[in-house]
Amino acid sequence: MKNGNSRSAEIRARLSHPIIDSDAHIAEFEPAFFDFLKATAGSEMVERYKSLPDSPLHFRWYRLTPEQRRELRAPRPIWWGHPSGQTLDRATSSLPKLYHQRLDEMGLDFAVIYPSLGMSMLHLGDDEMRRALCRTYNDMYAALFREYADRMTPVAIIPMHTPDEAIAEVEHVVRDLKLKAILMPSFARRRIAPKSVQGFWLDNFCLDSEYDYDPVWQKCIELKLAPTFHSPTSGMGFRGSISNFVYNHIGHFAASAESICKALFIGGVPRRFPALRFAFLEGGVAWAAALLSDLIGHFEKRSGEAVRNFAPEKLDWPLMQRLFRQYGDGYGEAALARIGEDHSDLLWGTKEDPENLDEFRRCGVEREEDIVRMFTASFFFGCEGDDKLTSLAFDTRKNPLGARLGALYSSDAGHFDLPDMRDAAHEAYELVEDGLIGDNDFRDFVFVNPVRAKTDLNPDFFKGTRVESEVAKLLASAASSVDANQRQLR
Repeated sequence: MKNGNSRSAEIRARLSHPIIDSDAHIAEFEPAFFDFLKATAGSEMVERYKSLPDSPLHFRWYRLTPEQRRELRAPRPIWWGHPSGQTLDRATSSLPKLYHQRLDEMGLDFAVIYPSLGMSMLHLGDDEMRRALCRTYNDMYAALFREYADRMTPVAIIPMHTPDEAIAEVEHVVRDLKLKAILMPSFARRRIAPKSVQGFWLDNFCLDSEYDYDPVWQKCIELKLAPTFHSPTSGMGFRGSISNFVYNHIGHFAASAESICKALFIGGVPRRFPALRFAFLEGGVAWAAALLSDLIGHFEKRSGEAVRNFAPEKLDWPLMQRLFRQYGDGYGEAALARIGEDHSDLLWGTKEDPENLDEFRRCGVEREEDIVRMFTASFFFGCEGDDKLTSLAFDTRKNPLGARLGALYSSDAGHFDLPDMRDAAHEAYELVEDGLIGDNDFRDFVFVNPVRAKTDLNPDFFKGTRVESEVAKLLASAASSVDANQRQLR
């Protein structure tokens, strides 16, 4: 097949730098996957997986009557999520050889390939099945993509229900499979007391977790793996419409990304492991800009020092009583006489342990600048090409202290978000054509930030790939700038 003169190819030809896609997708070919699963875990595991009552293989929603959907509050699942109208694209998303052949047509130099079915495997509650499926997925796609490593690398999916299973899998994918990119879930469901309304809670691995996940983060540093997170929340909480998928879908990746990012930061993971780089995919960057602003706003009001201004003991009760009697006669004297007796914890405060006053203590931040420095160094944010709010990442007038956020170009190729794969690079470049970002911003978006996100921890990530020489020049230039700045400081 020949590459056509696509708009994306024309745009790439005009650029002086590569385009790295940080989030393209594979559509798993189920018959082949089941064959792999049968070979590694046995035919019984295949049948167990196929017979799950509610999974991406067979949506339970379609087996329920409208009355049952309402009674069970069964959320409307995704439907028609892959580009069947583009048969070539649908085949491409399942065939690594064809994917590799069409990258020039898509205007892409290198792509990190994420799963489709595989994301749901990370969230299965059956321990044996979850581990078997993740292991099979990793073994299969390591083999299928090995021949095309010059321009594509698949992520390994890492189950995180316990630190032990996560560590076992990352060791396997690096040491046995030689993979270099990973995907972790943003949360794990944990069952709680039967009397609970929900019956489960969401463990974010960082804050109030059931386990200590620091050994996992330490293992990632040891193996030079930059964690990425990409978990669905469609169908959960306020995204639980029984009739409308669009309602459930909007914002759902951003919700899980914001949760794990916030937990990592407040839980102090970037402070304890400053070398790690975390990426949160397919949610855009608008939520991240809002989170950074909210963190700073809360630090101003609720840091260990600032929050003491709200301590109940600071209240001047004699003055409070005089003011209420002078201006609150409409309440009646009997009510005013009980001002110190009938009161709510919400409005008048509670007695707190002094050790628990500073909720930023795990972060290791002392100033607003510390928050911005840590946030911009440790975190990266996957943004689809058609997301105009990606421009917020580069808007130093709006972001606190002139911050530039680590936006990563993420085509979402293979899913309905990109109806035509030939538009991959062009769709992203429209940000420049529309005047929302400049050429240097675009270079950061599609090249500099994706390189930083991987090479800060693993300088050899792009070794042996088509972009190796351009990455080497970029890293050398960055090192030279650091040396010059250090000389100036001396």
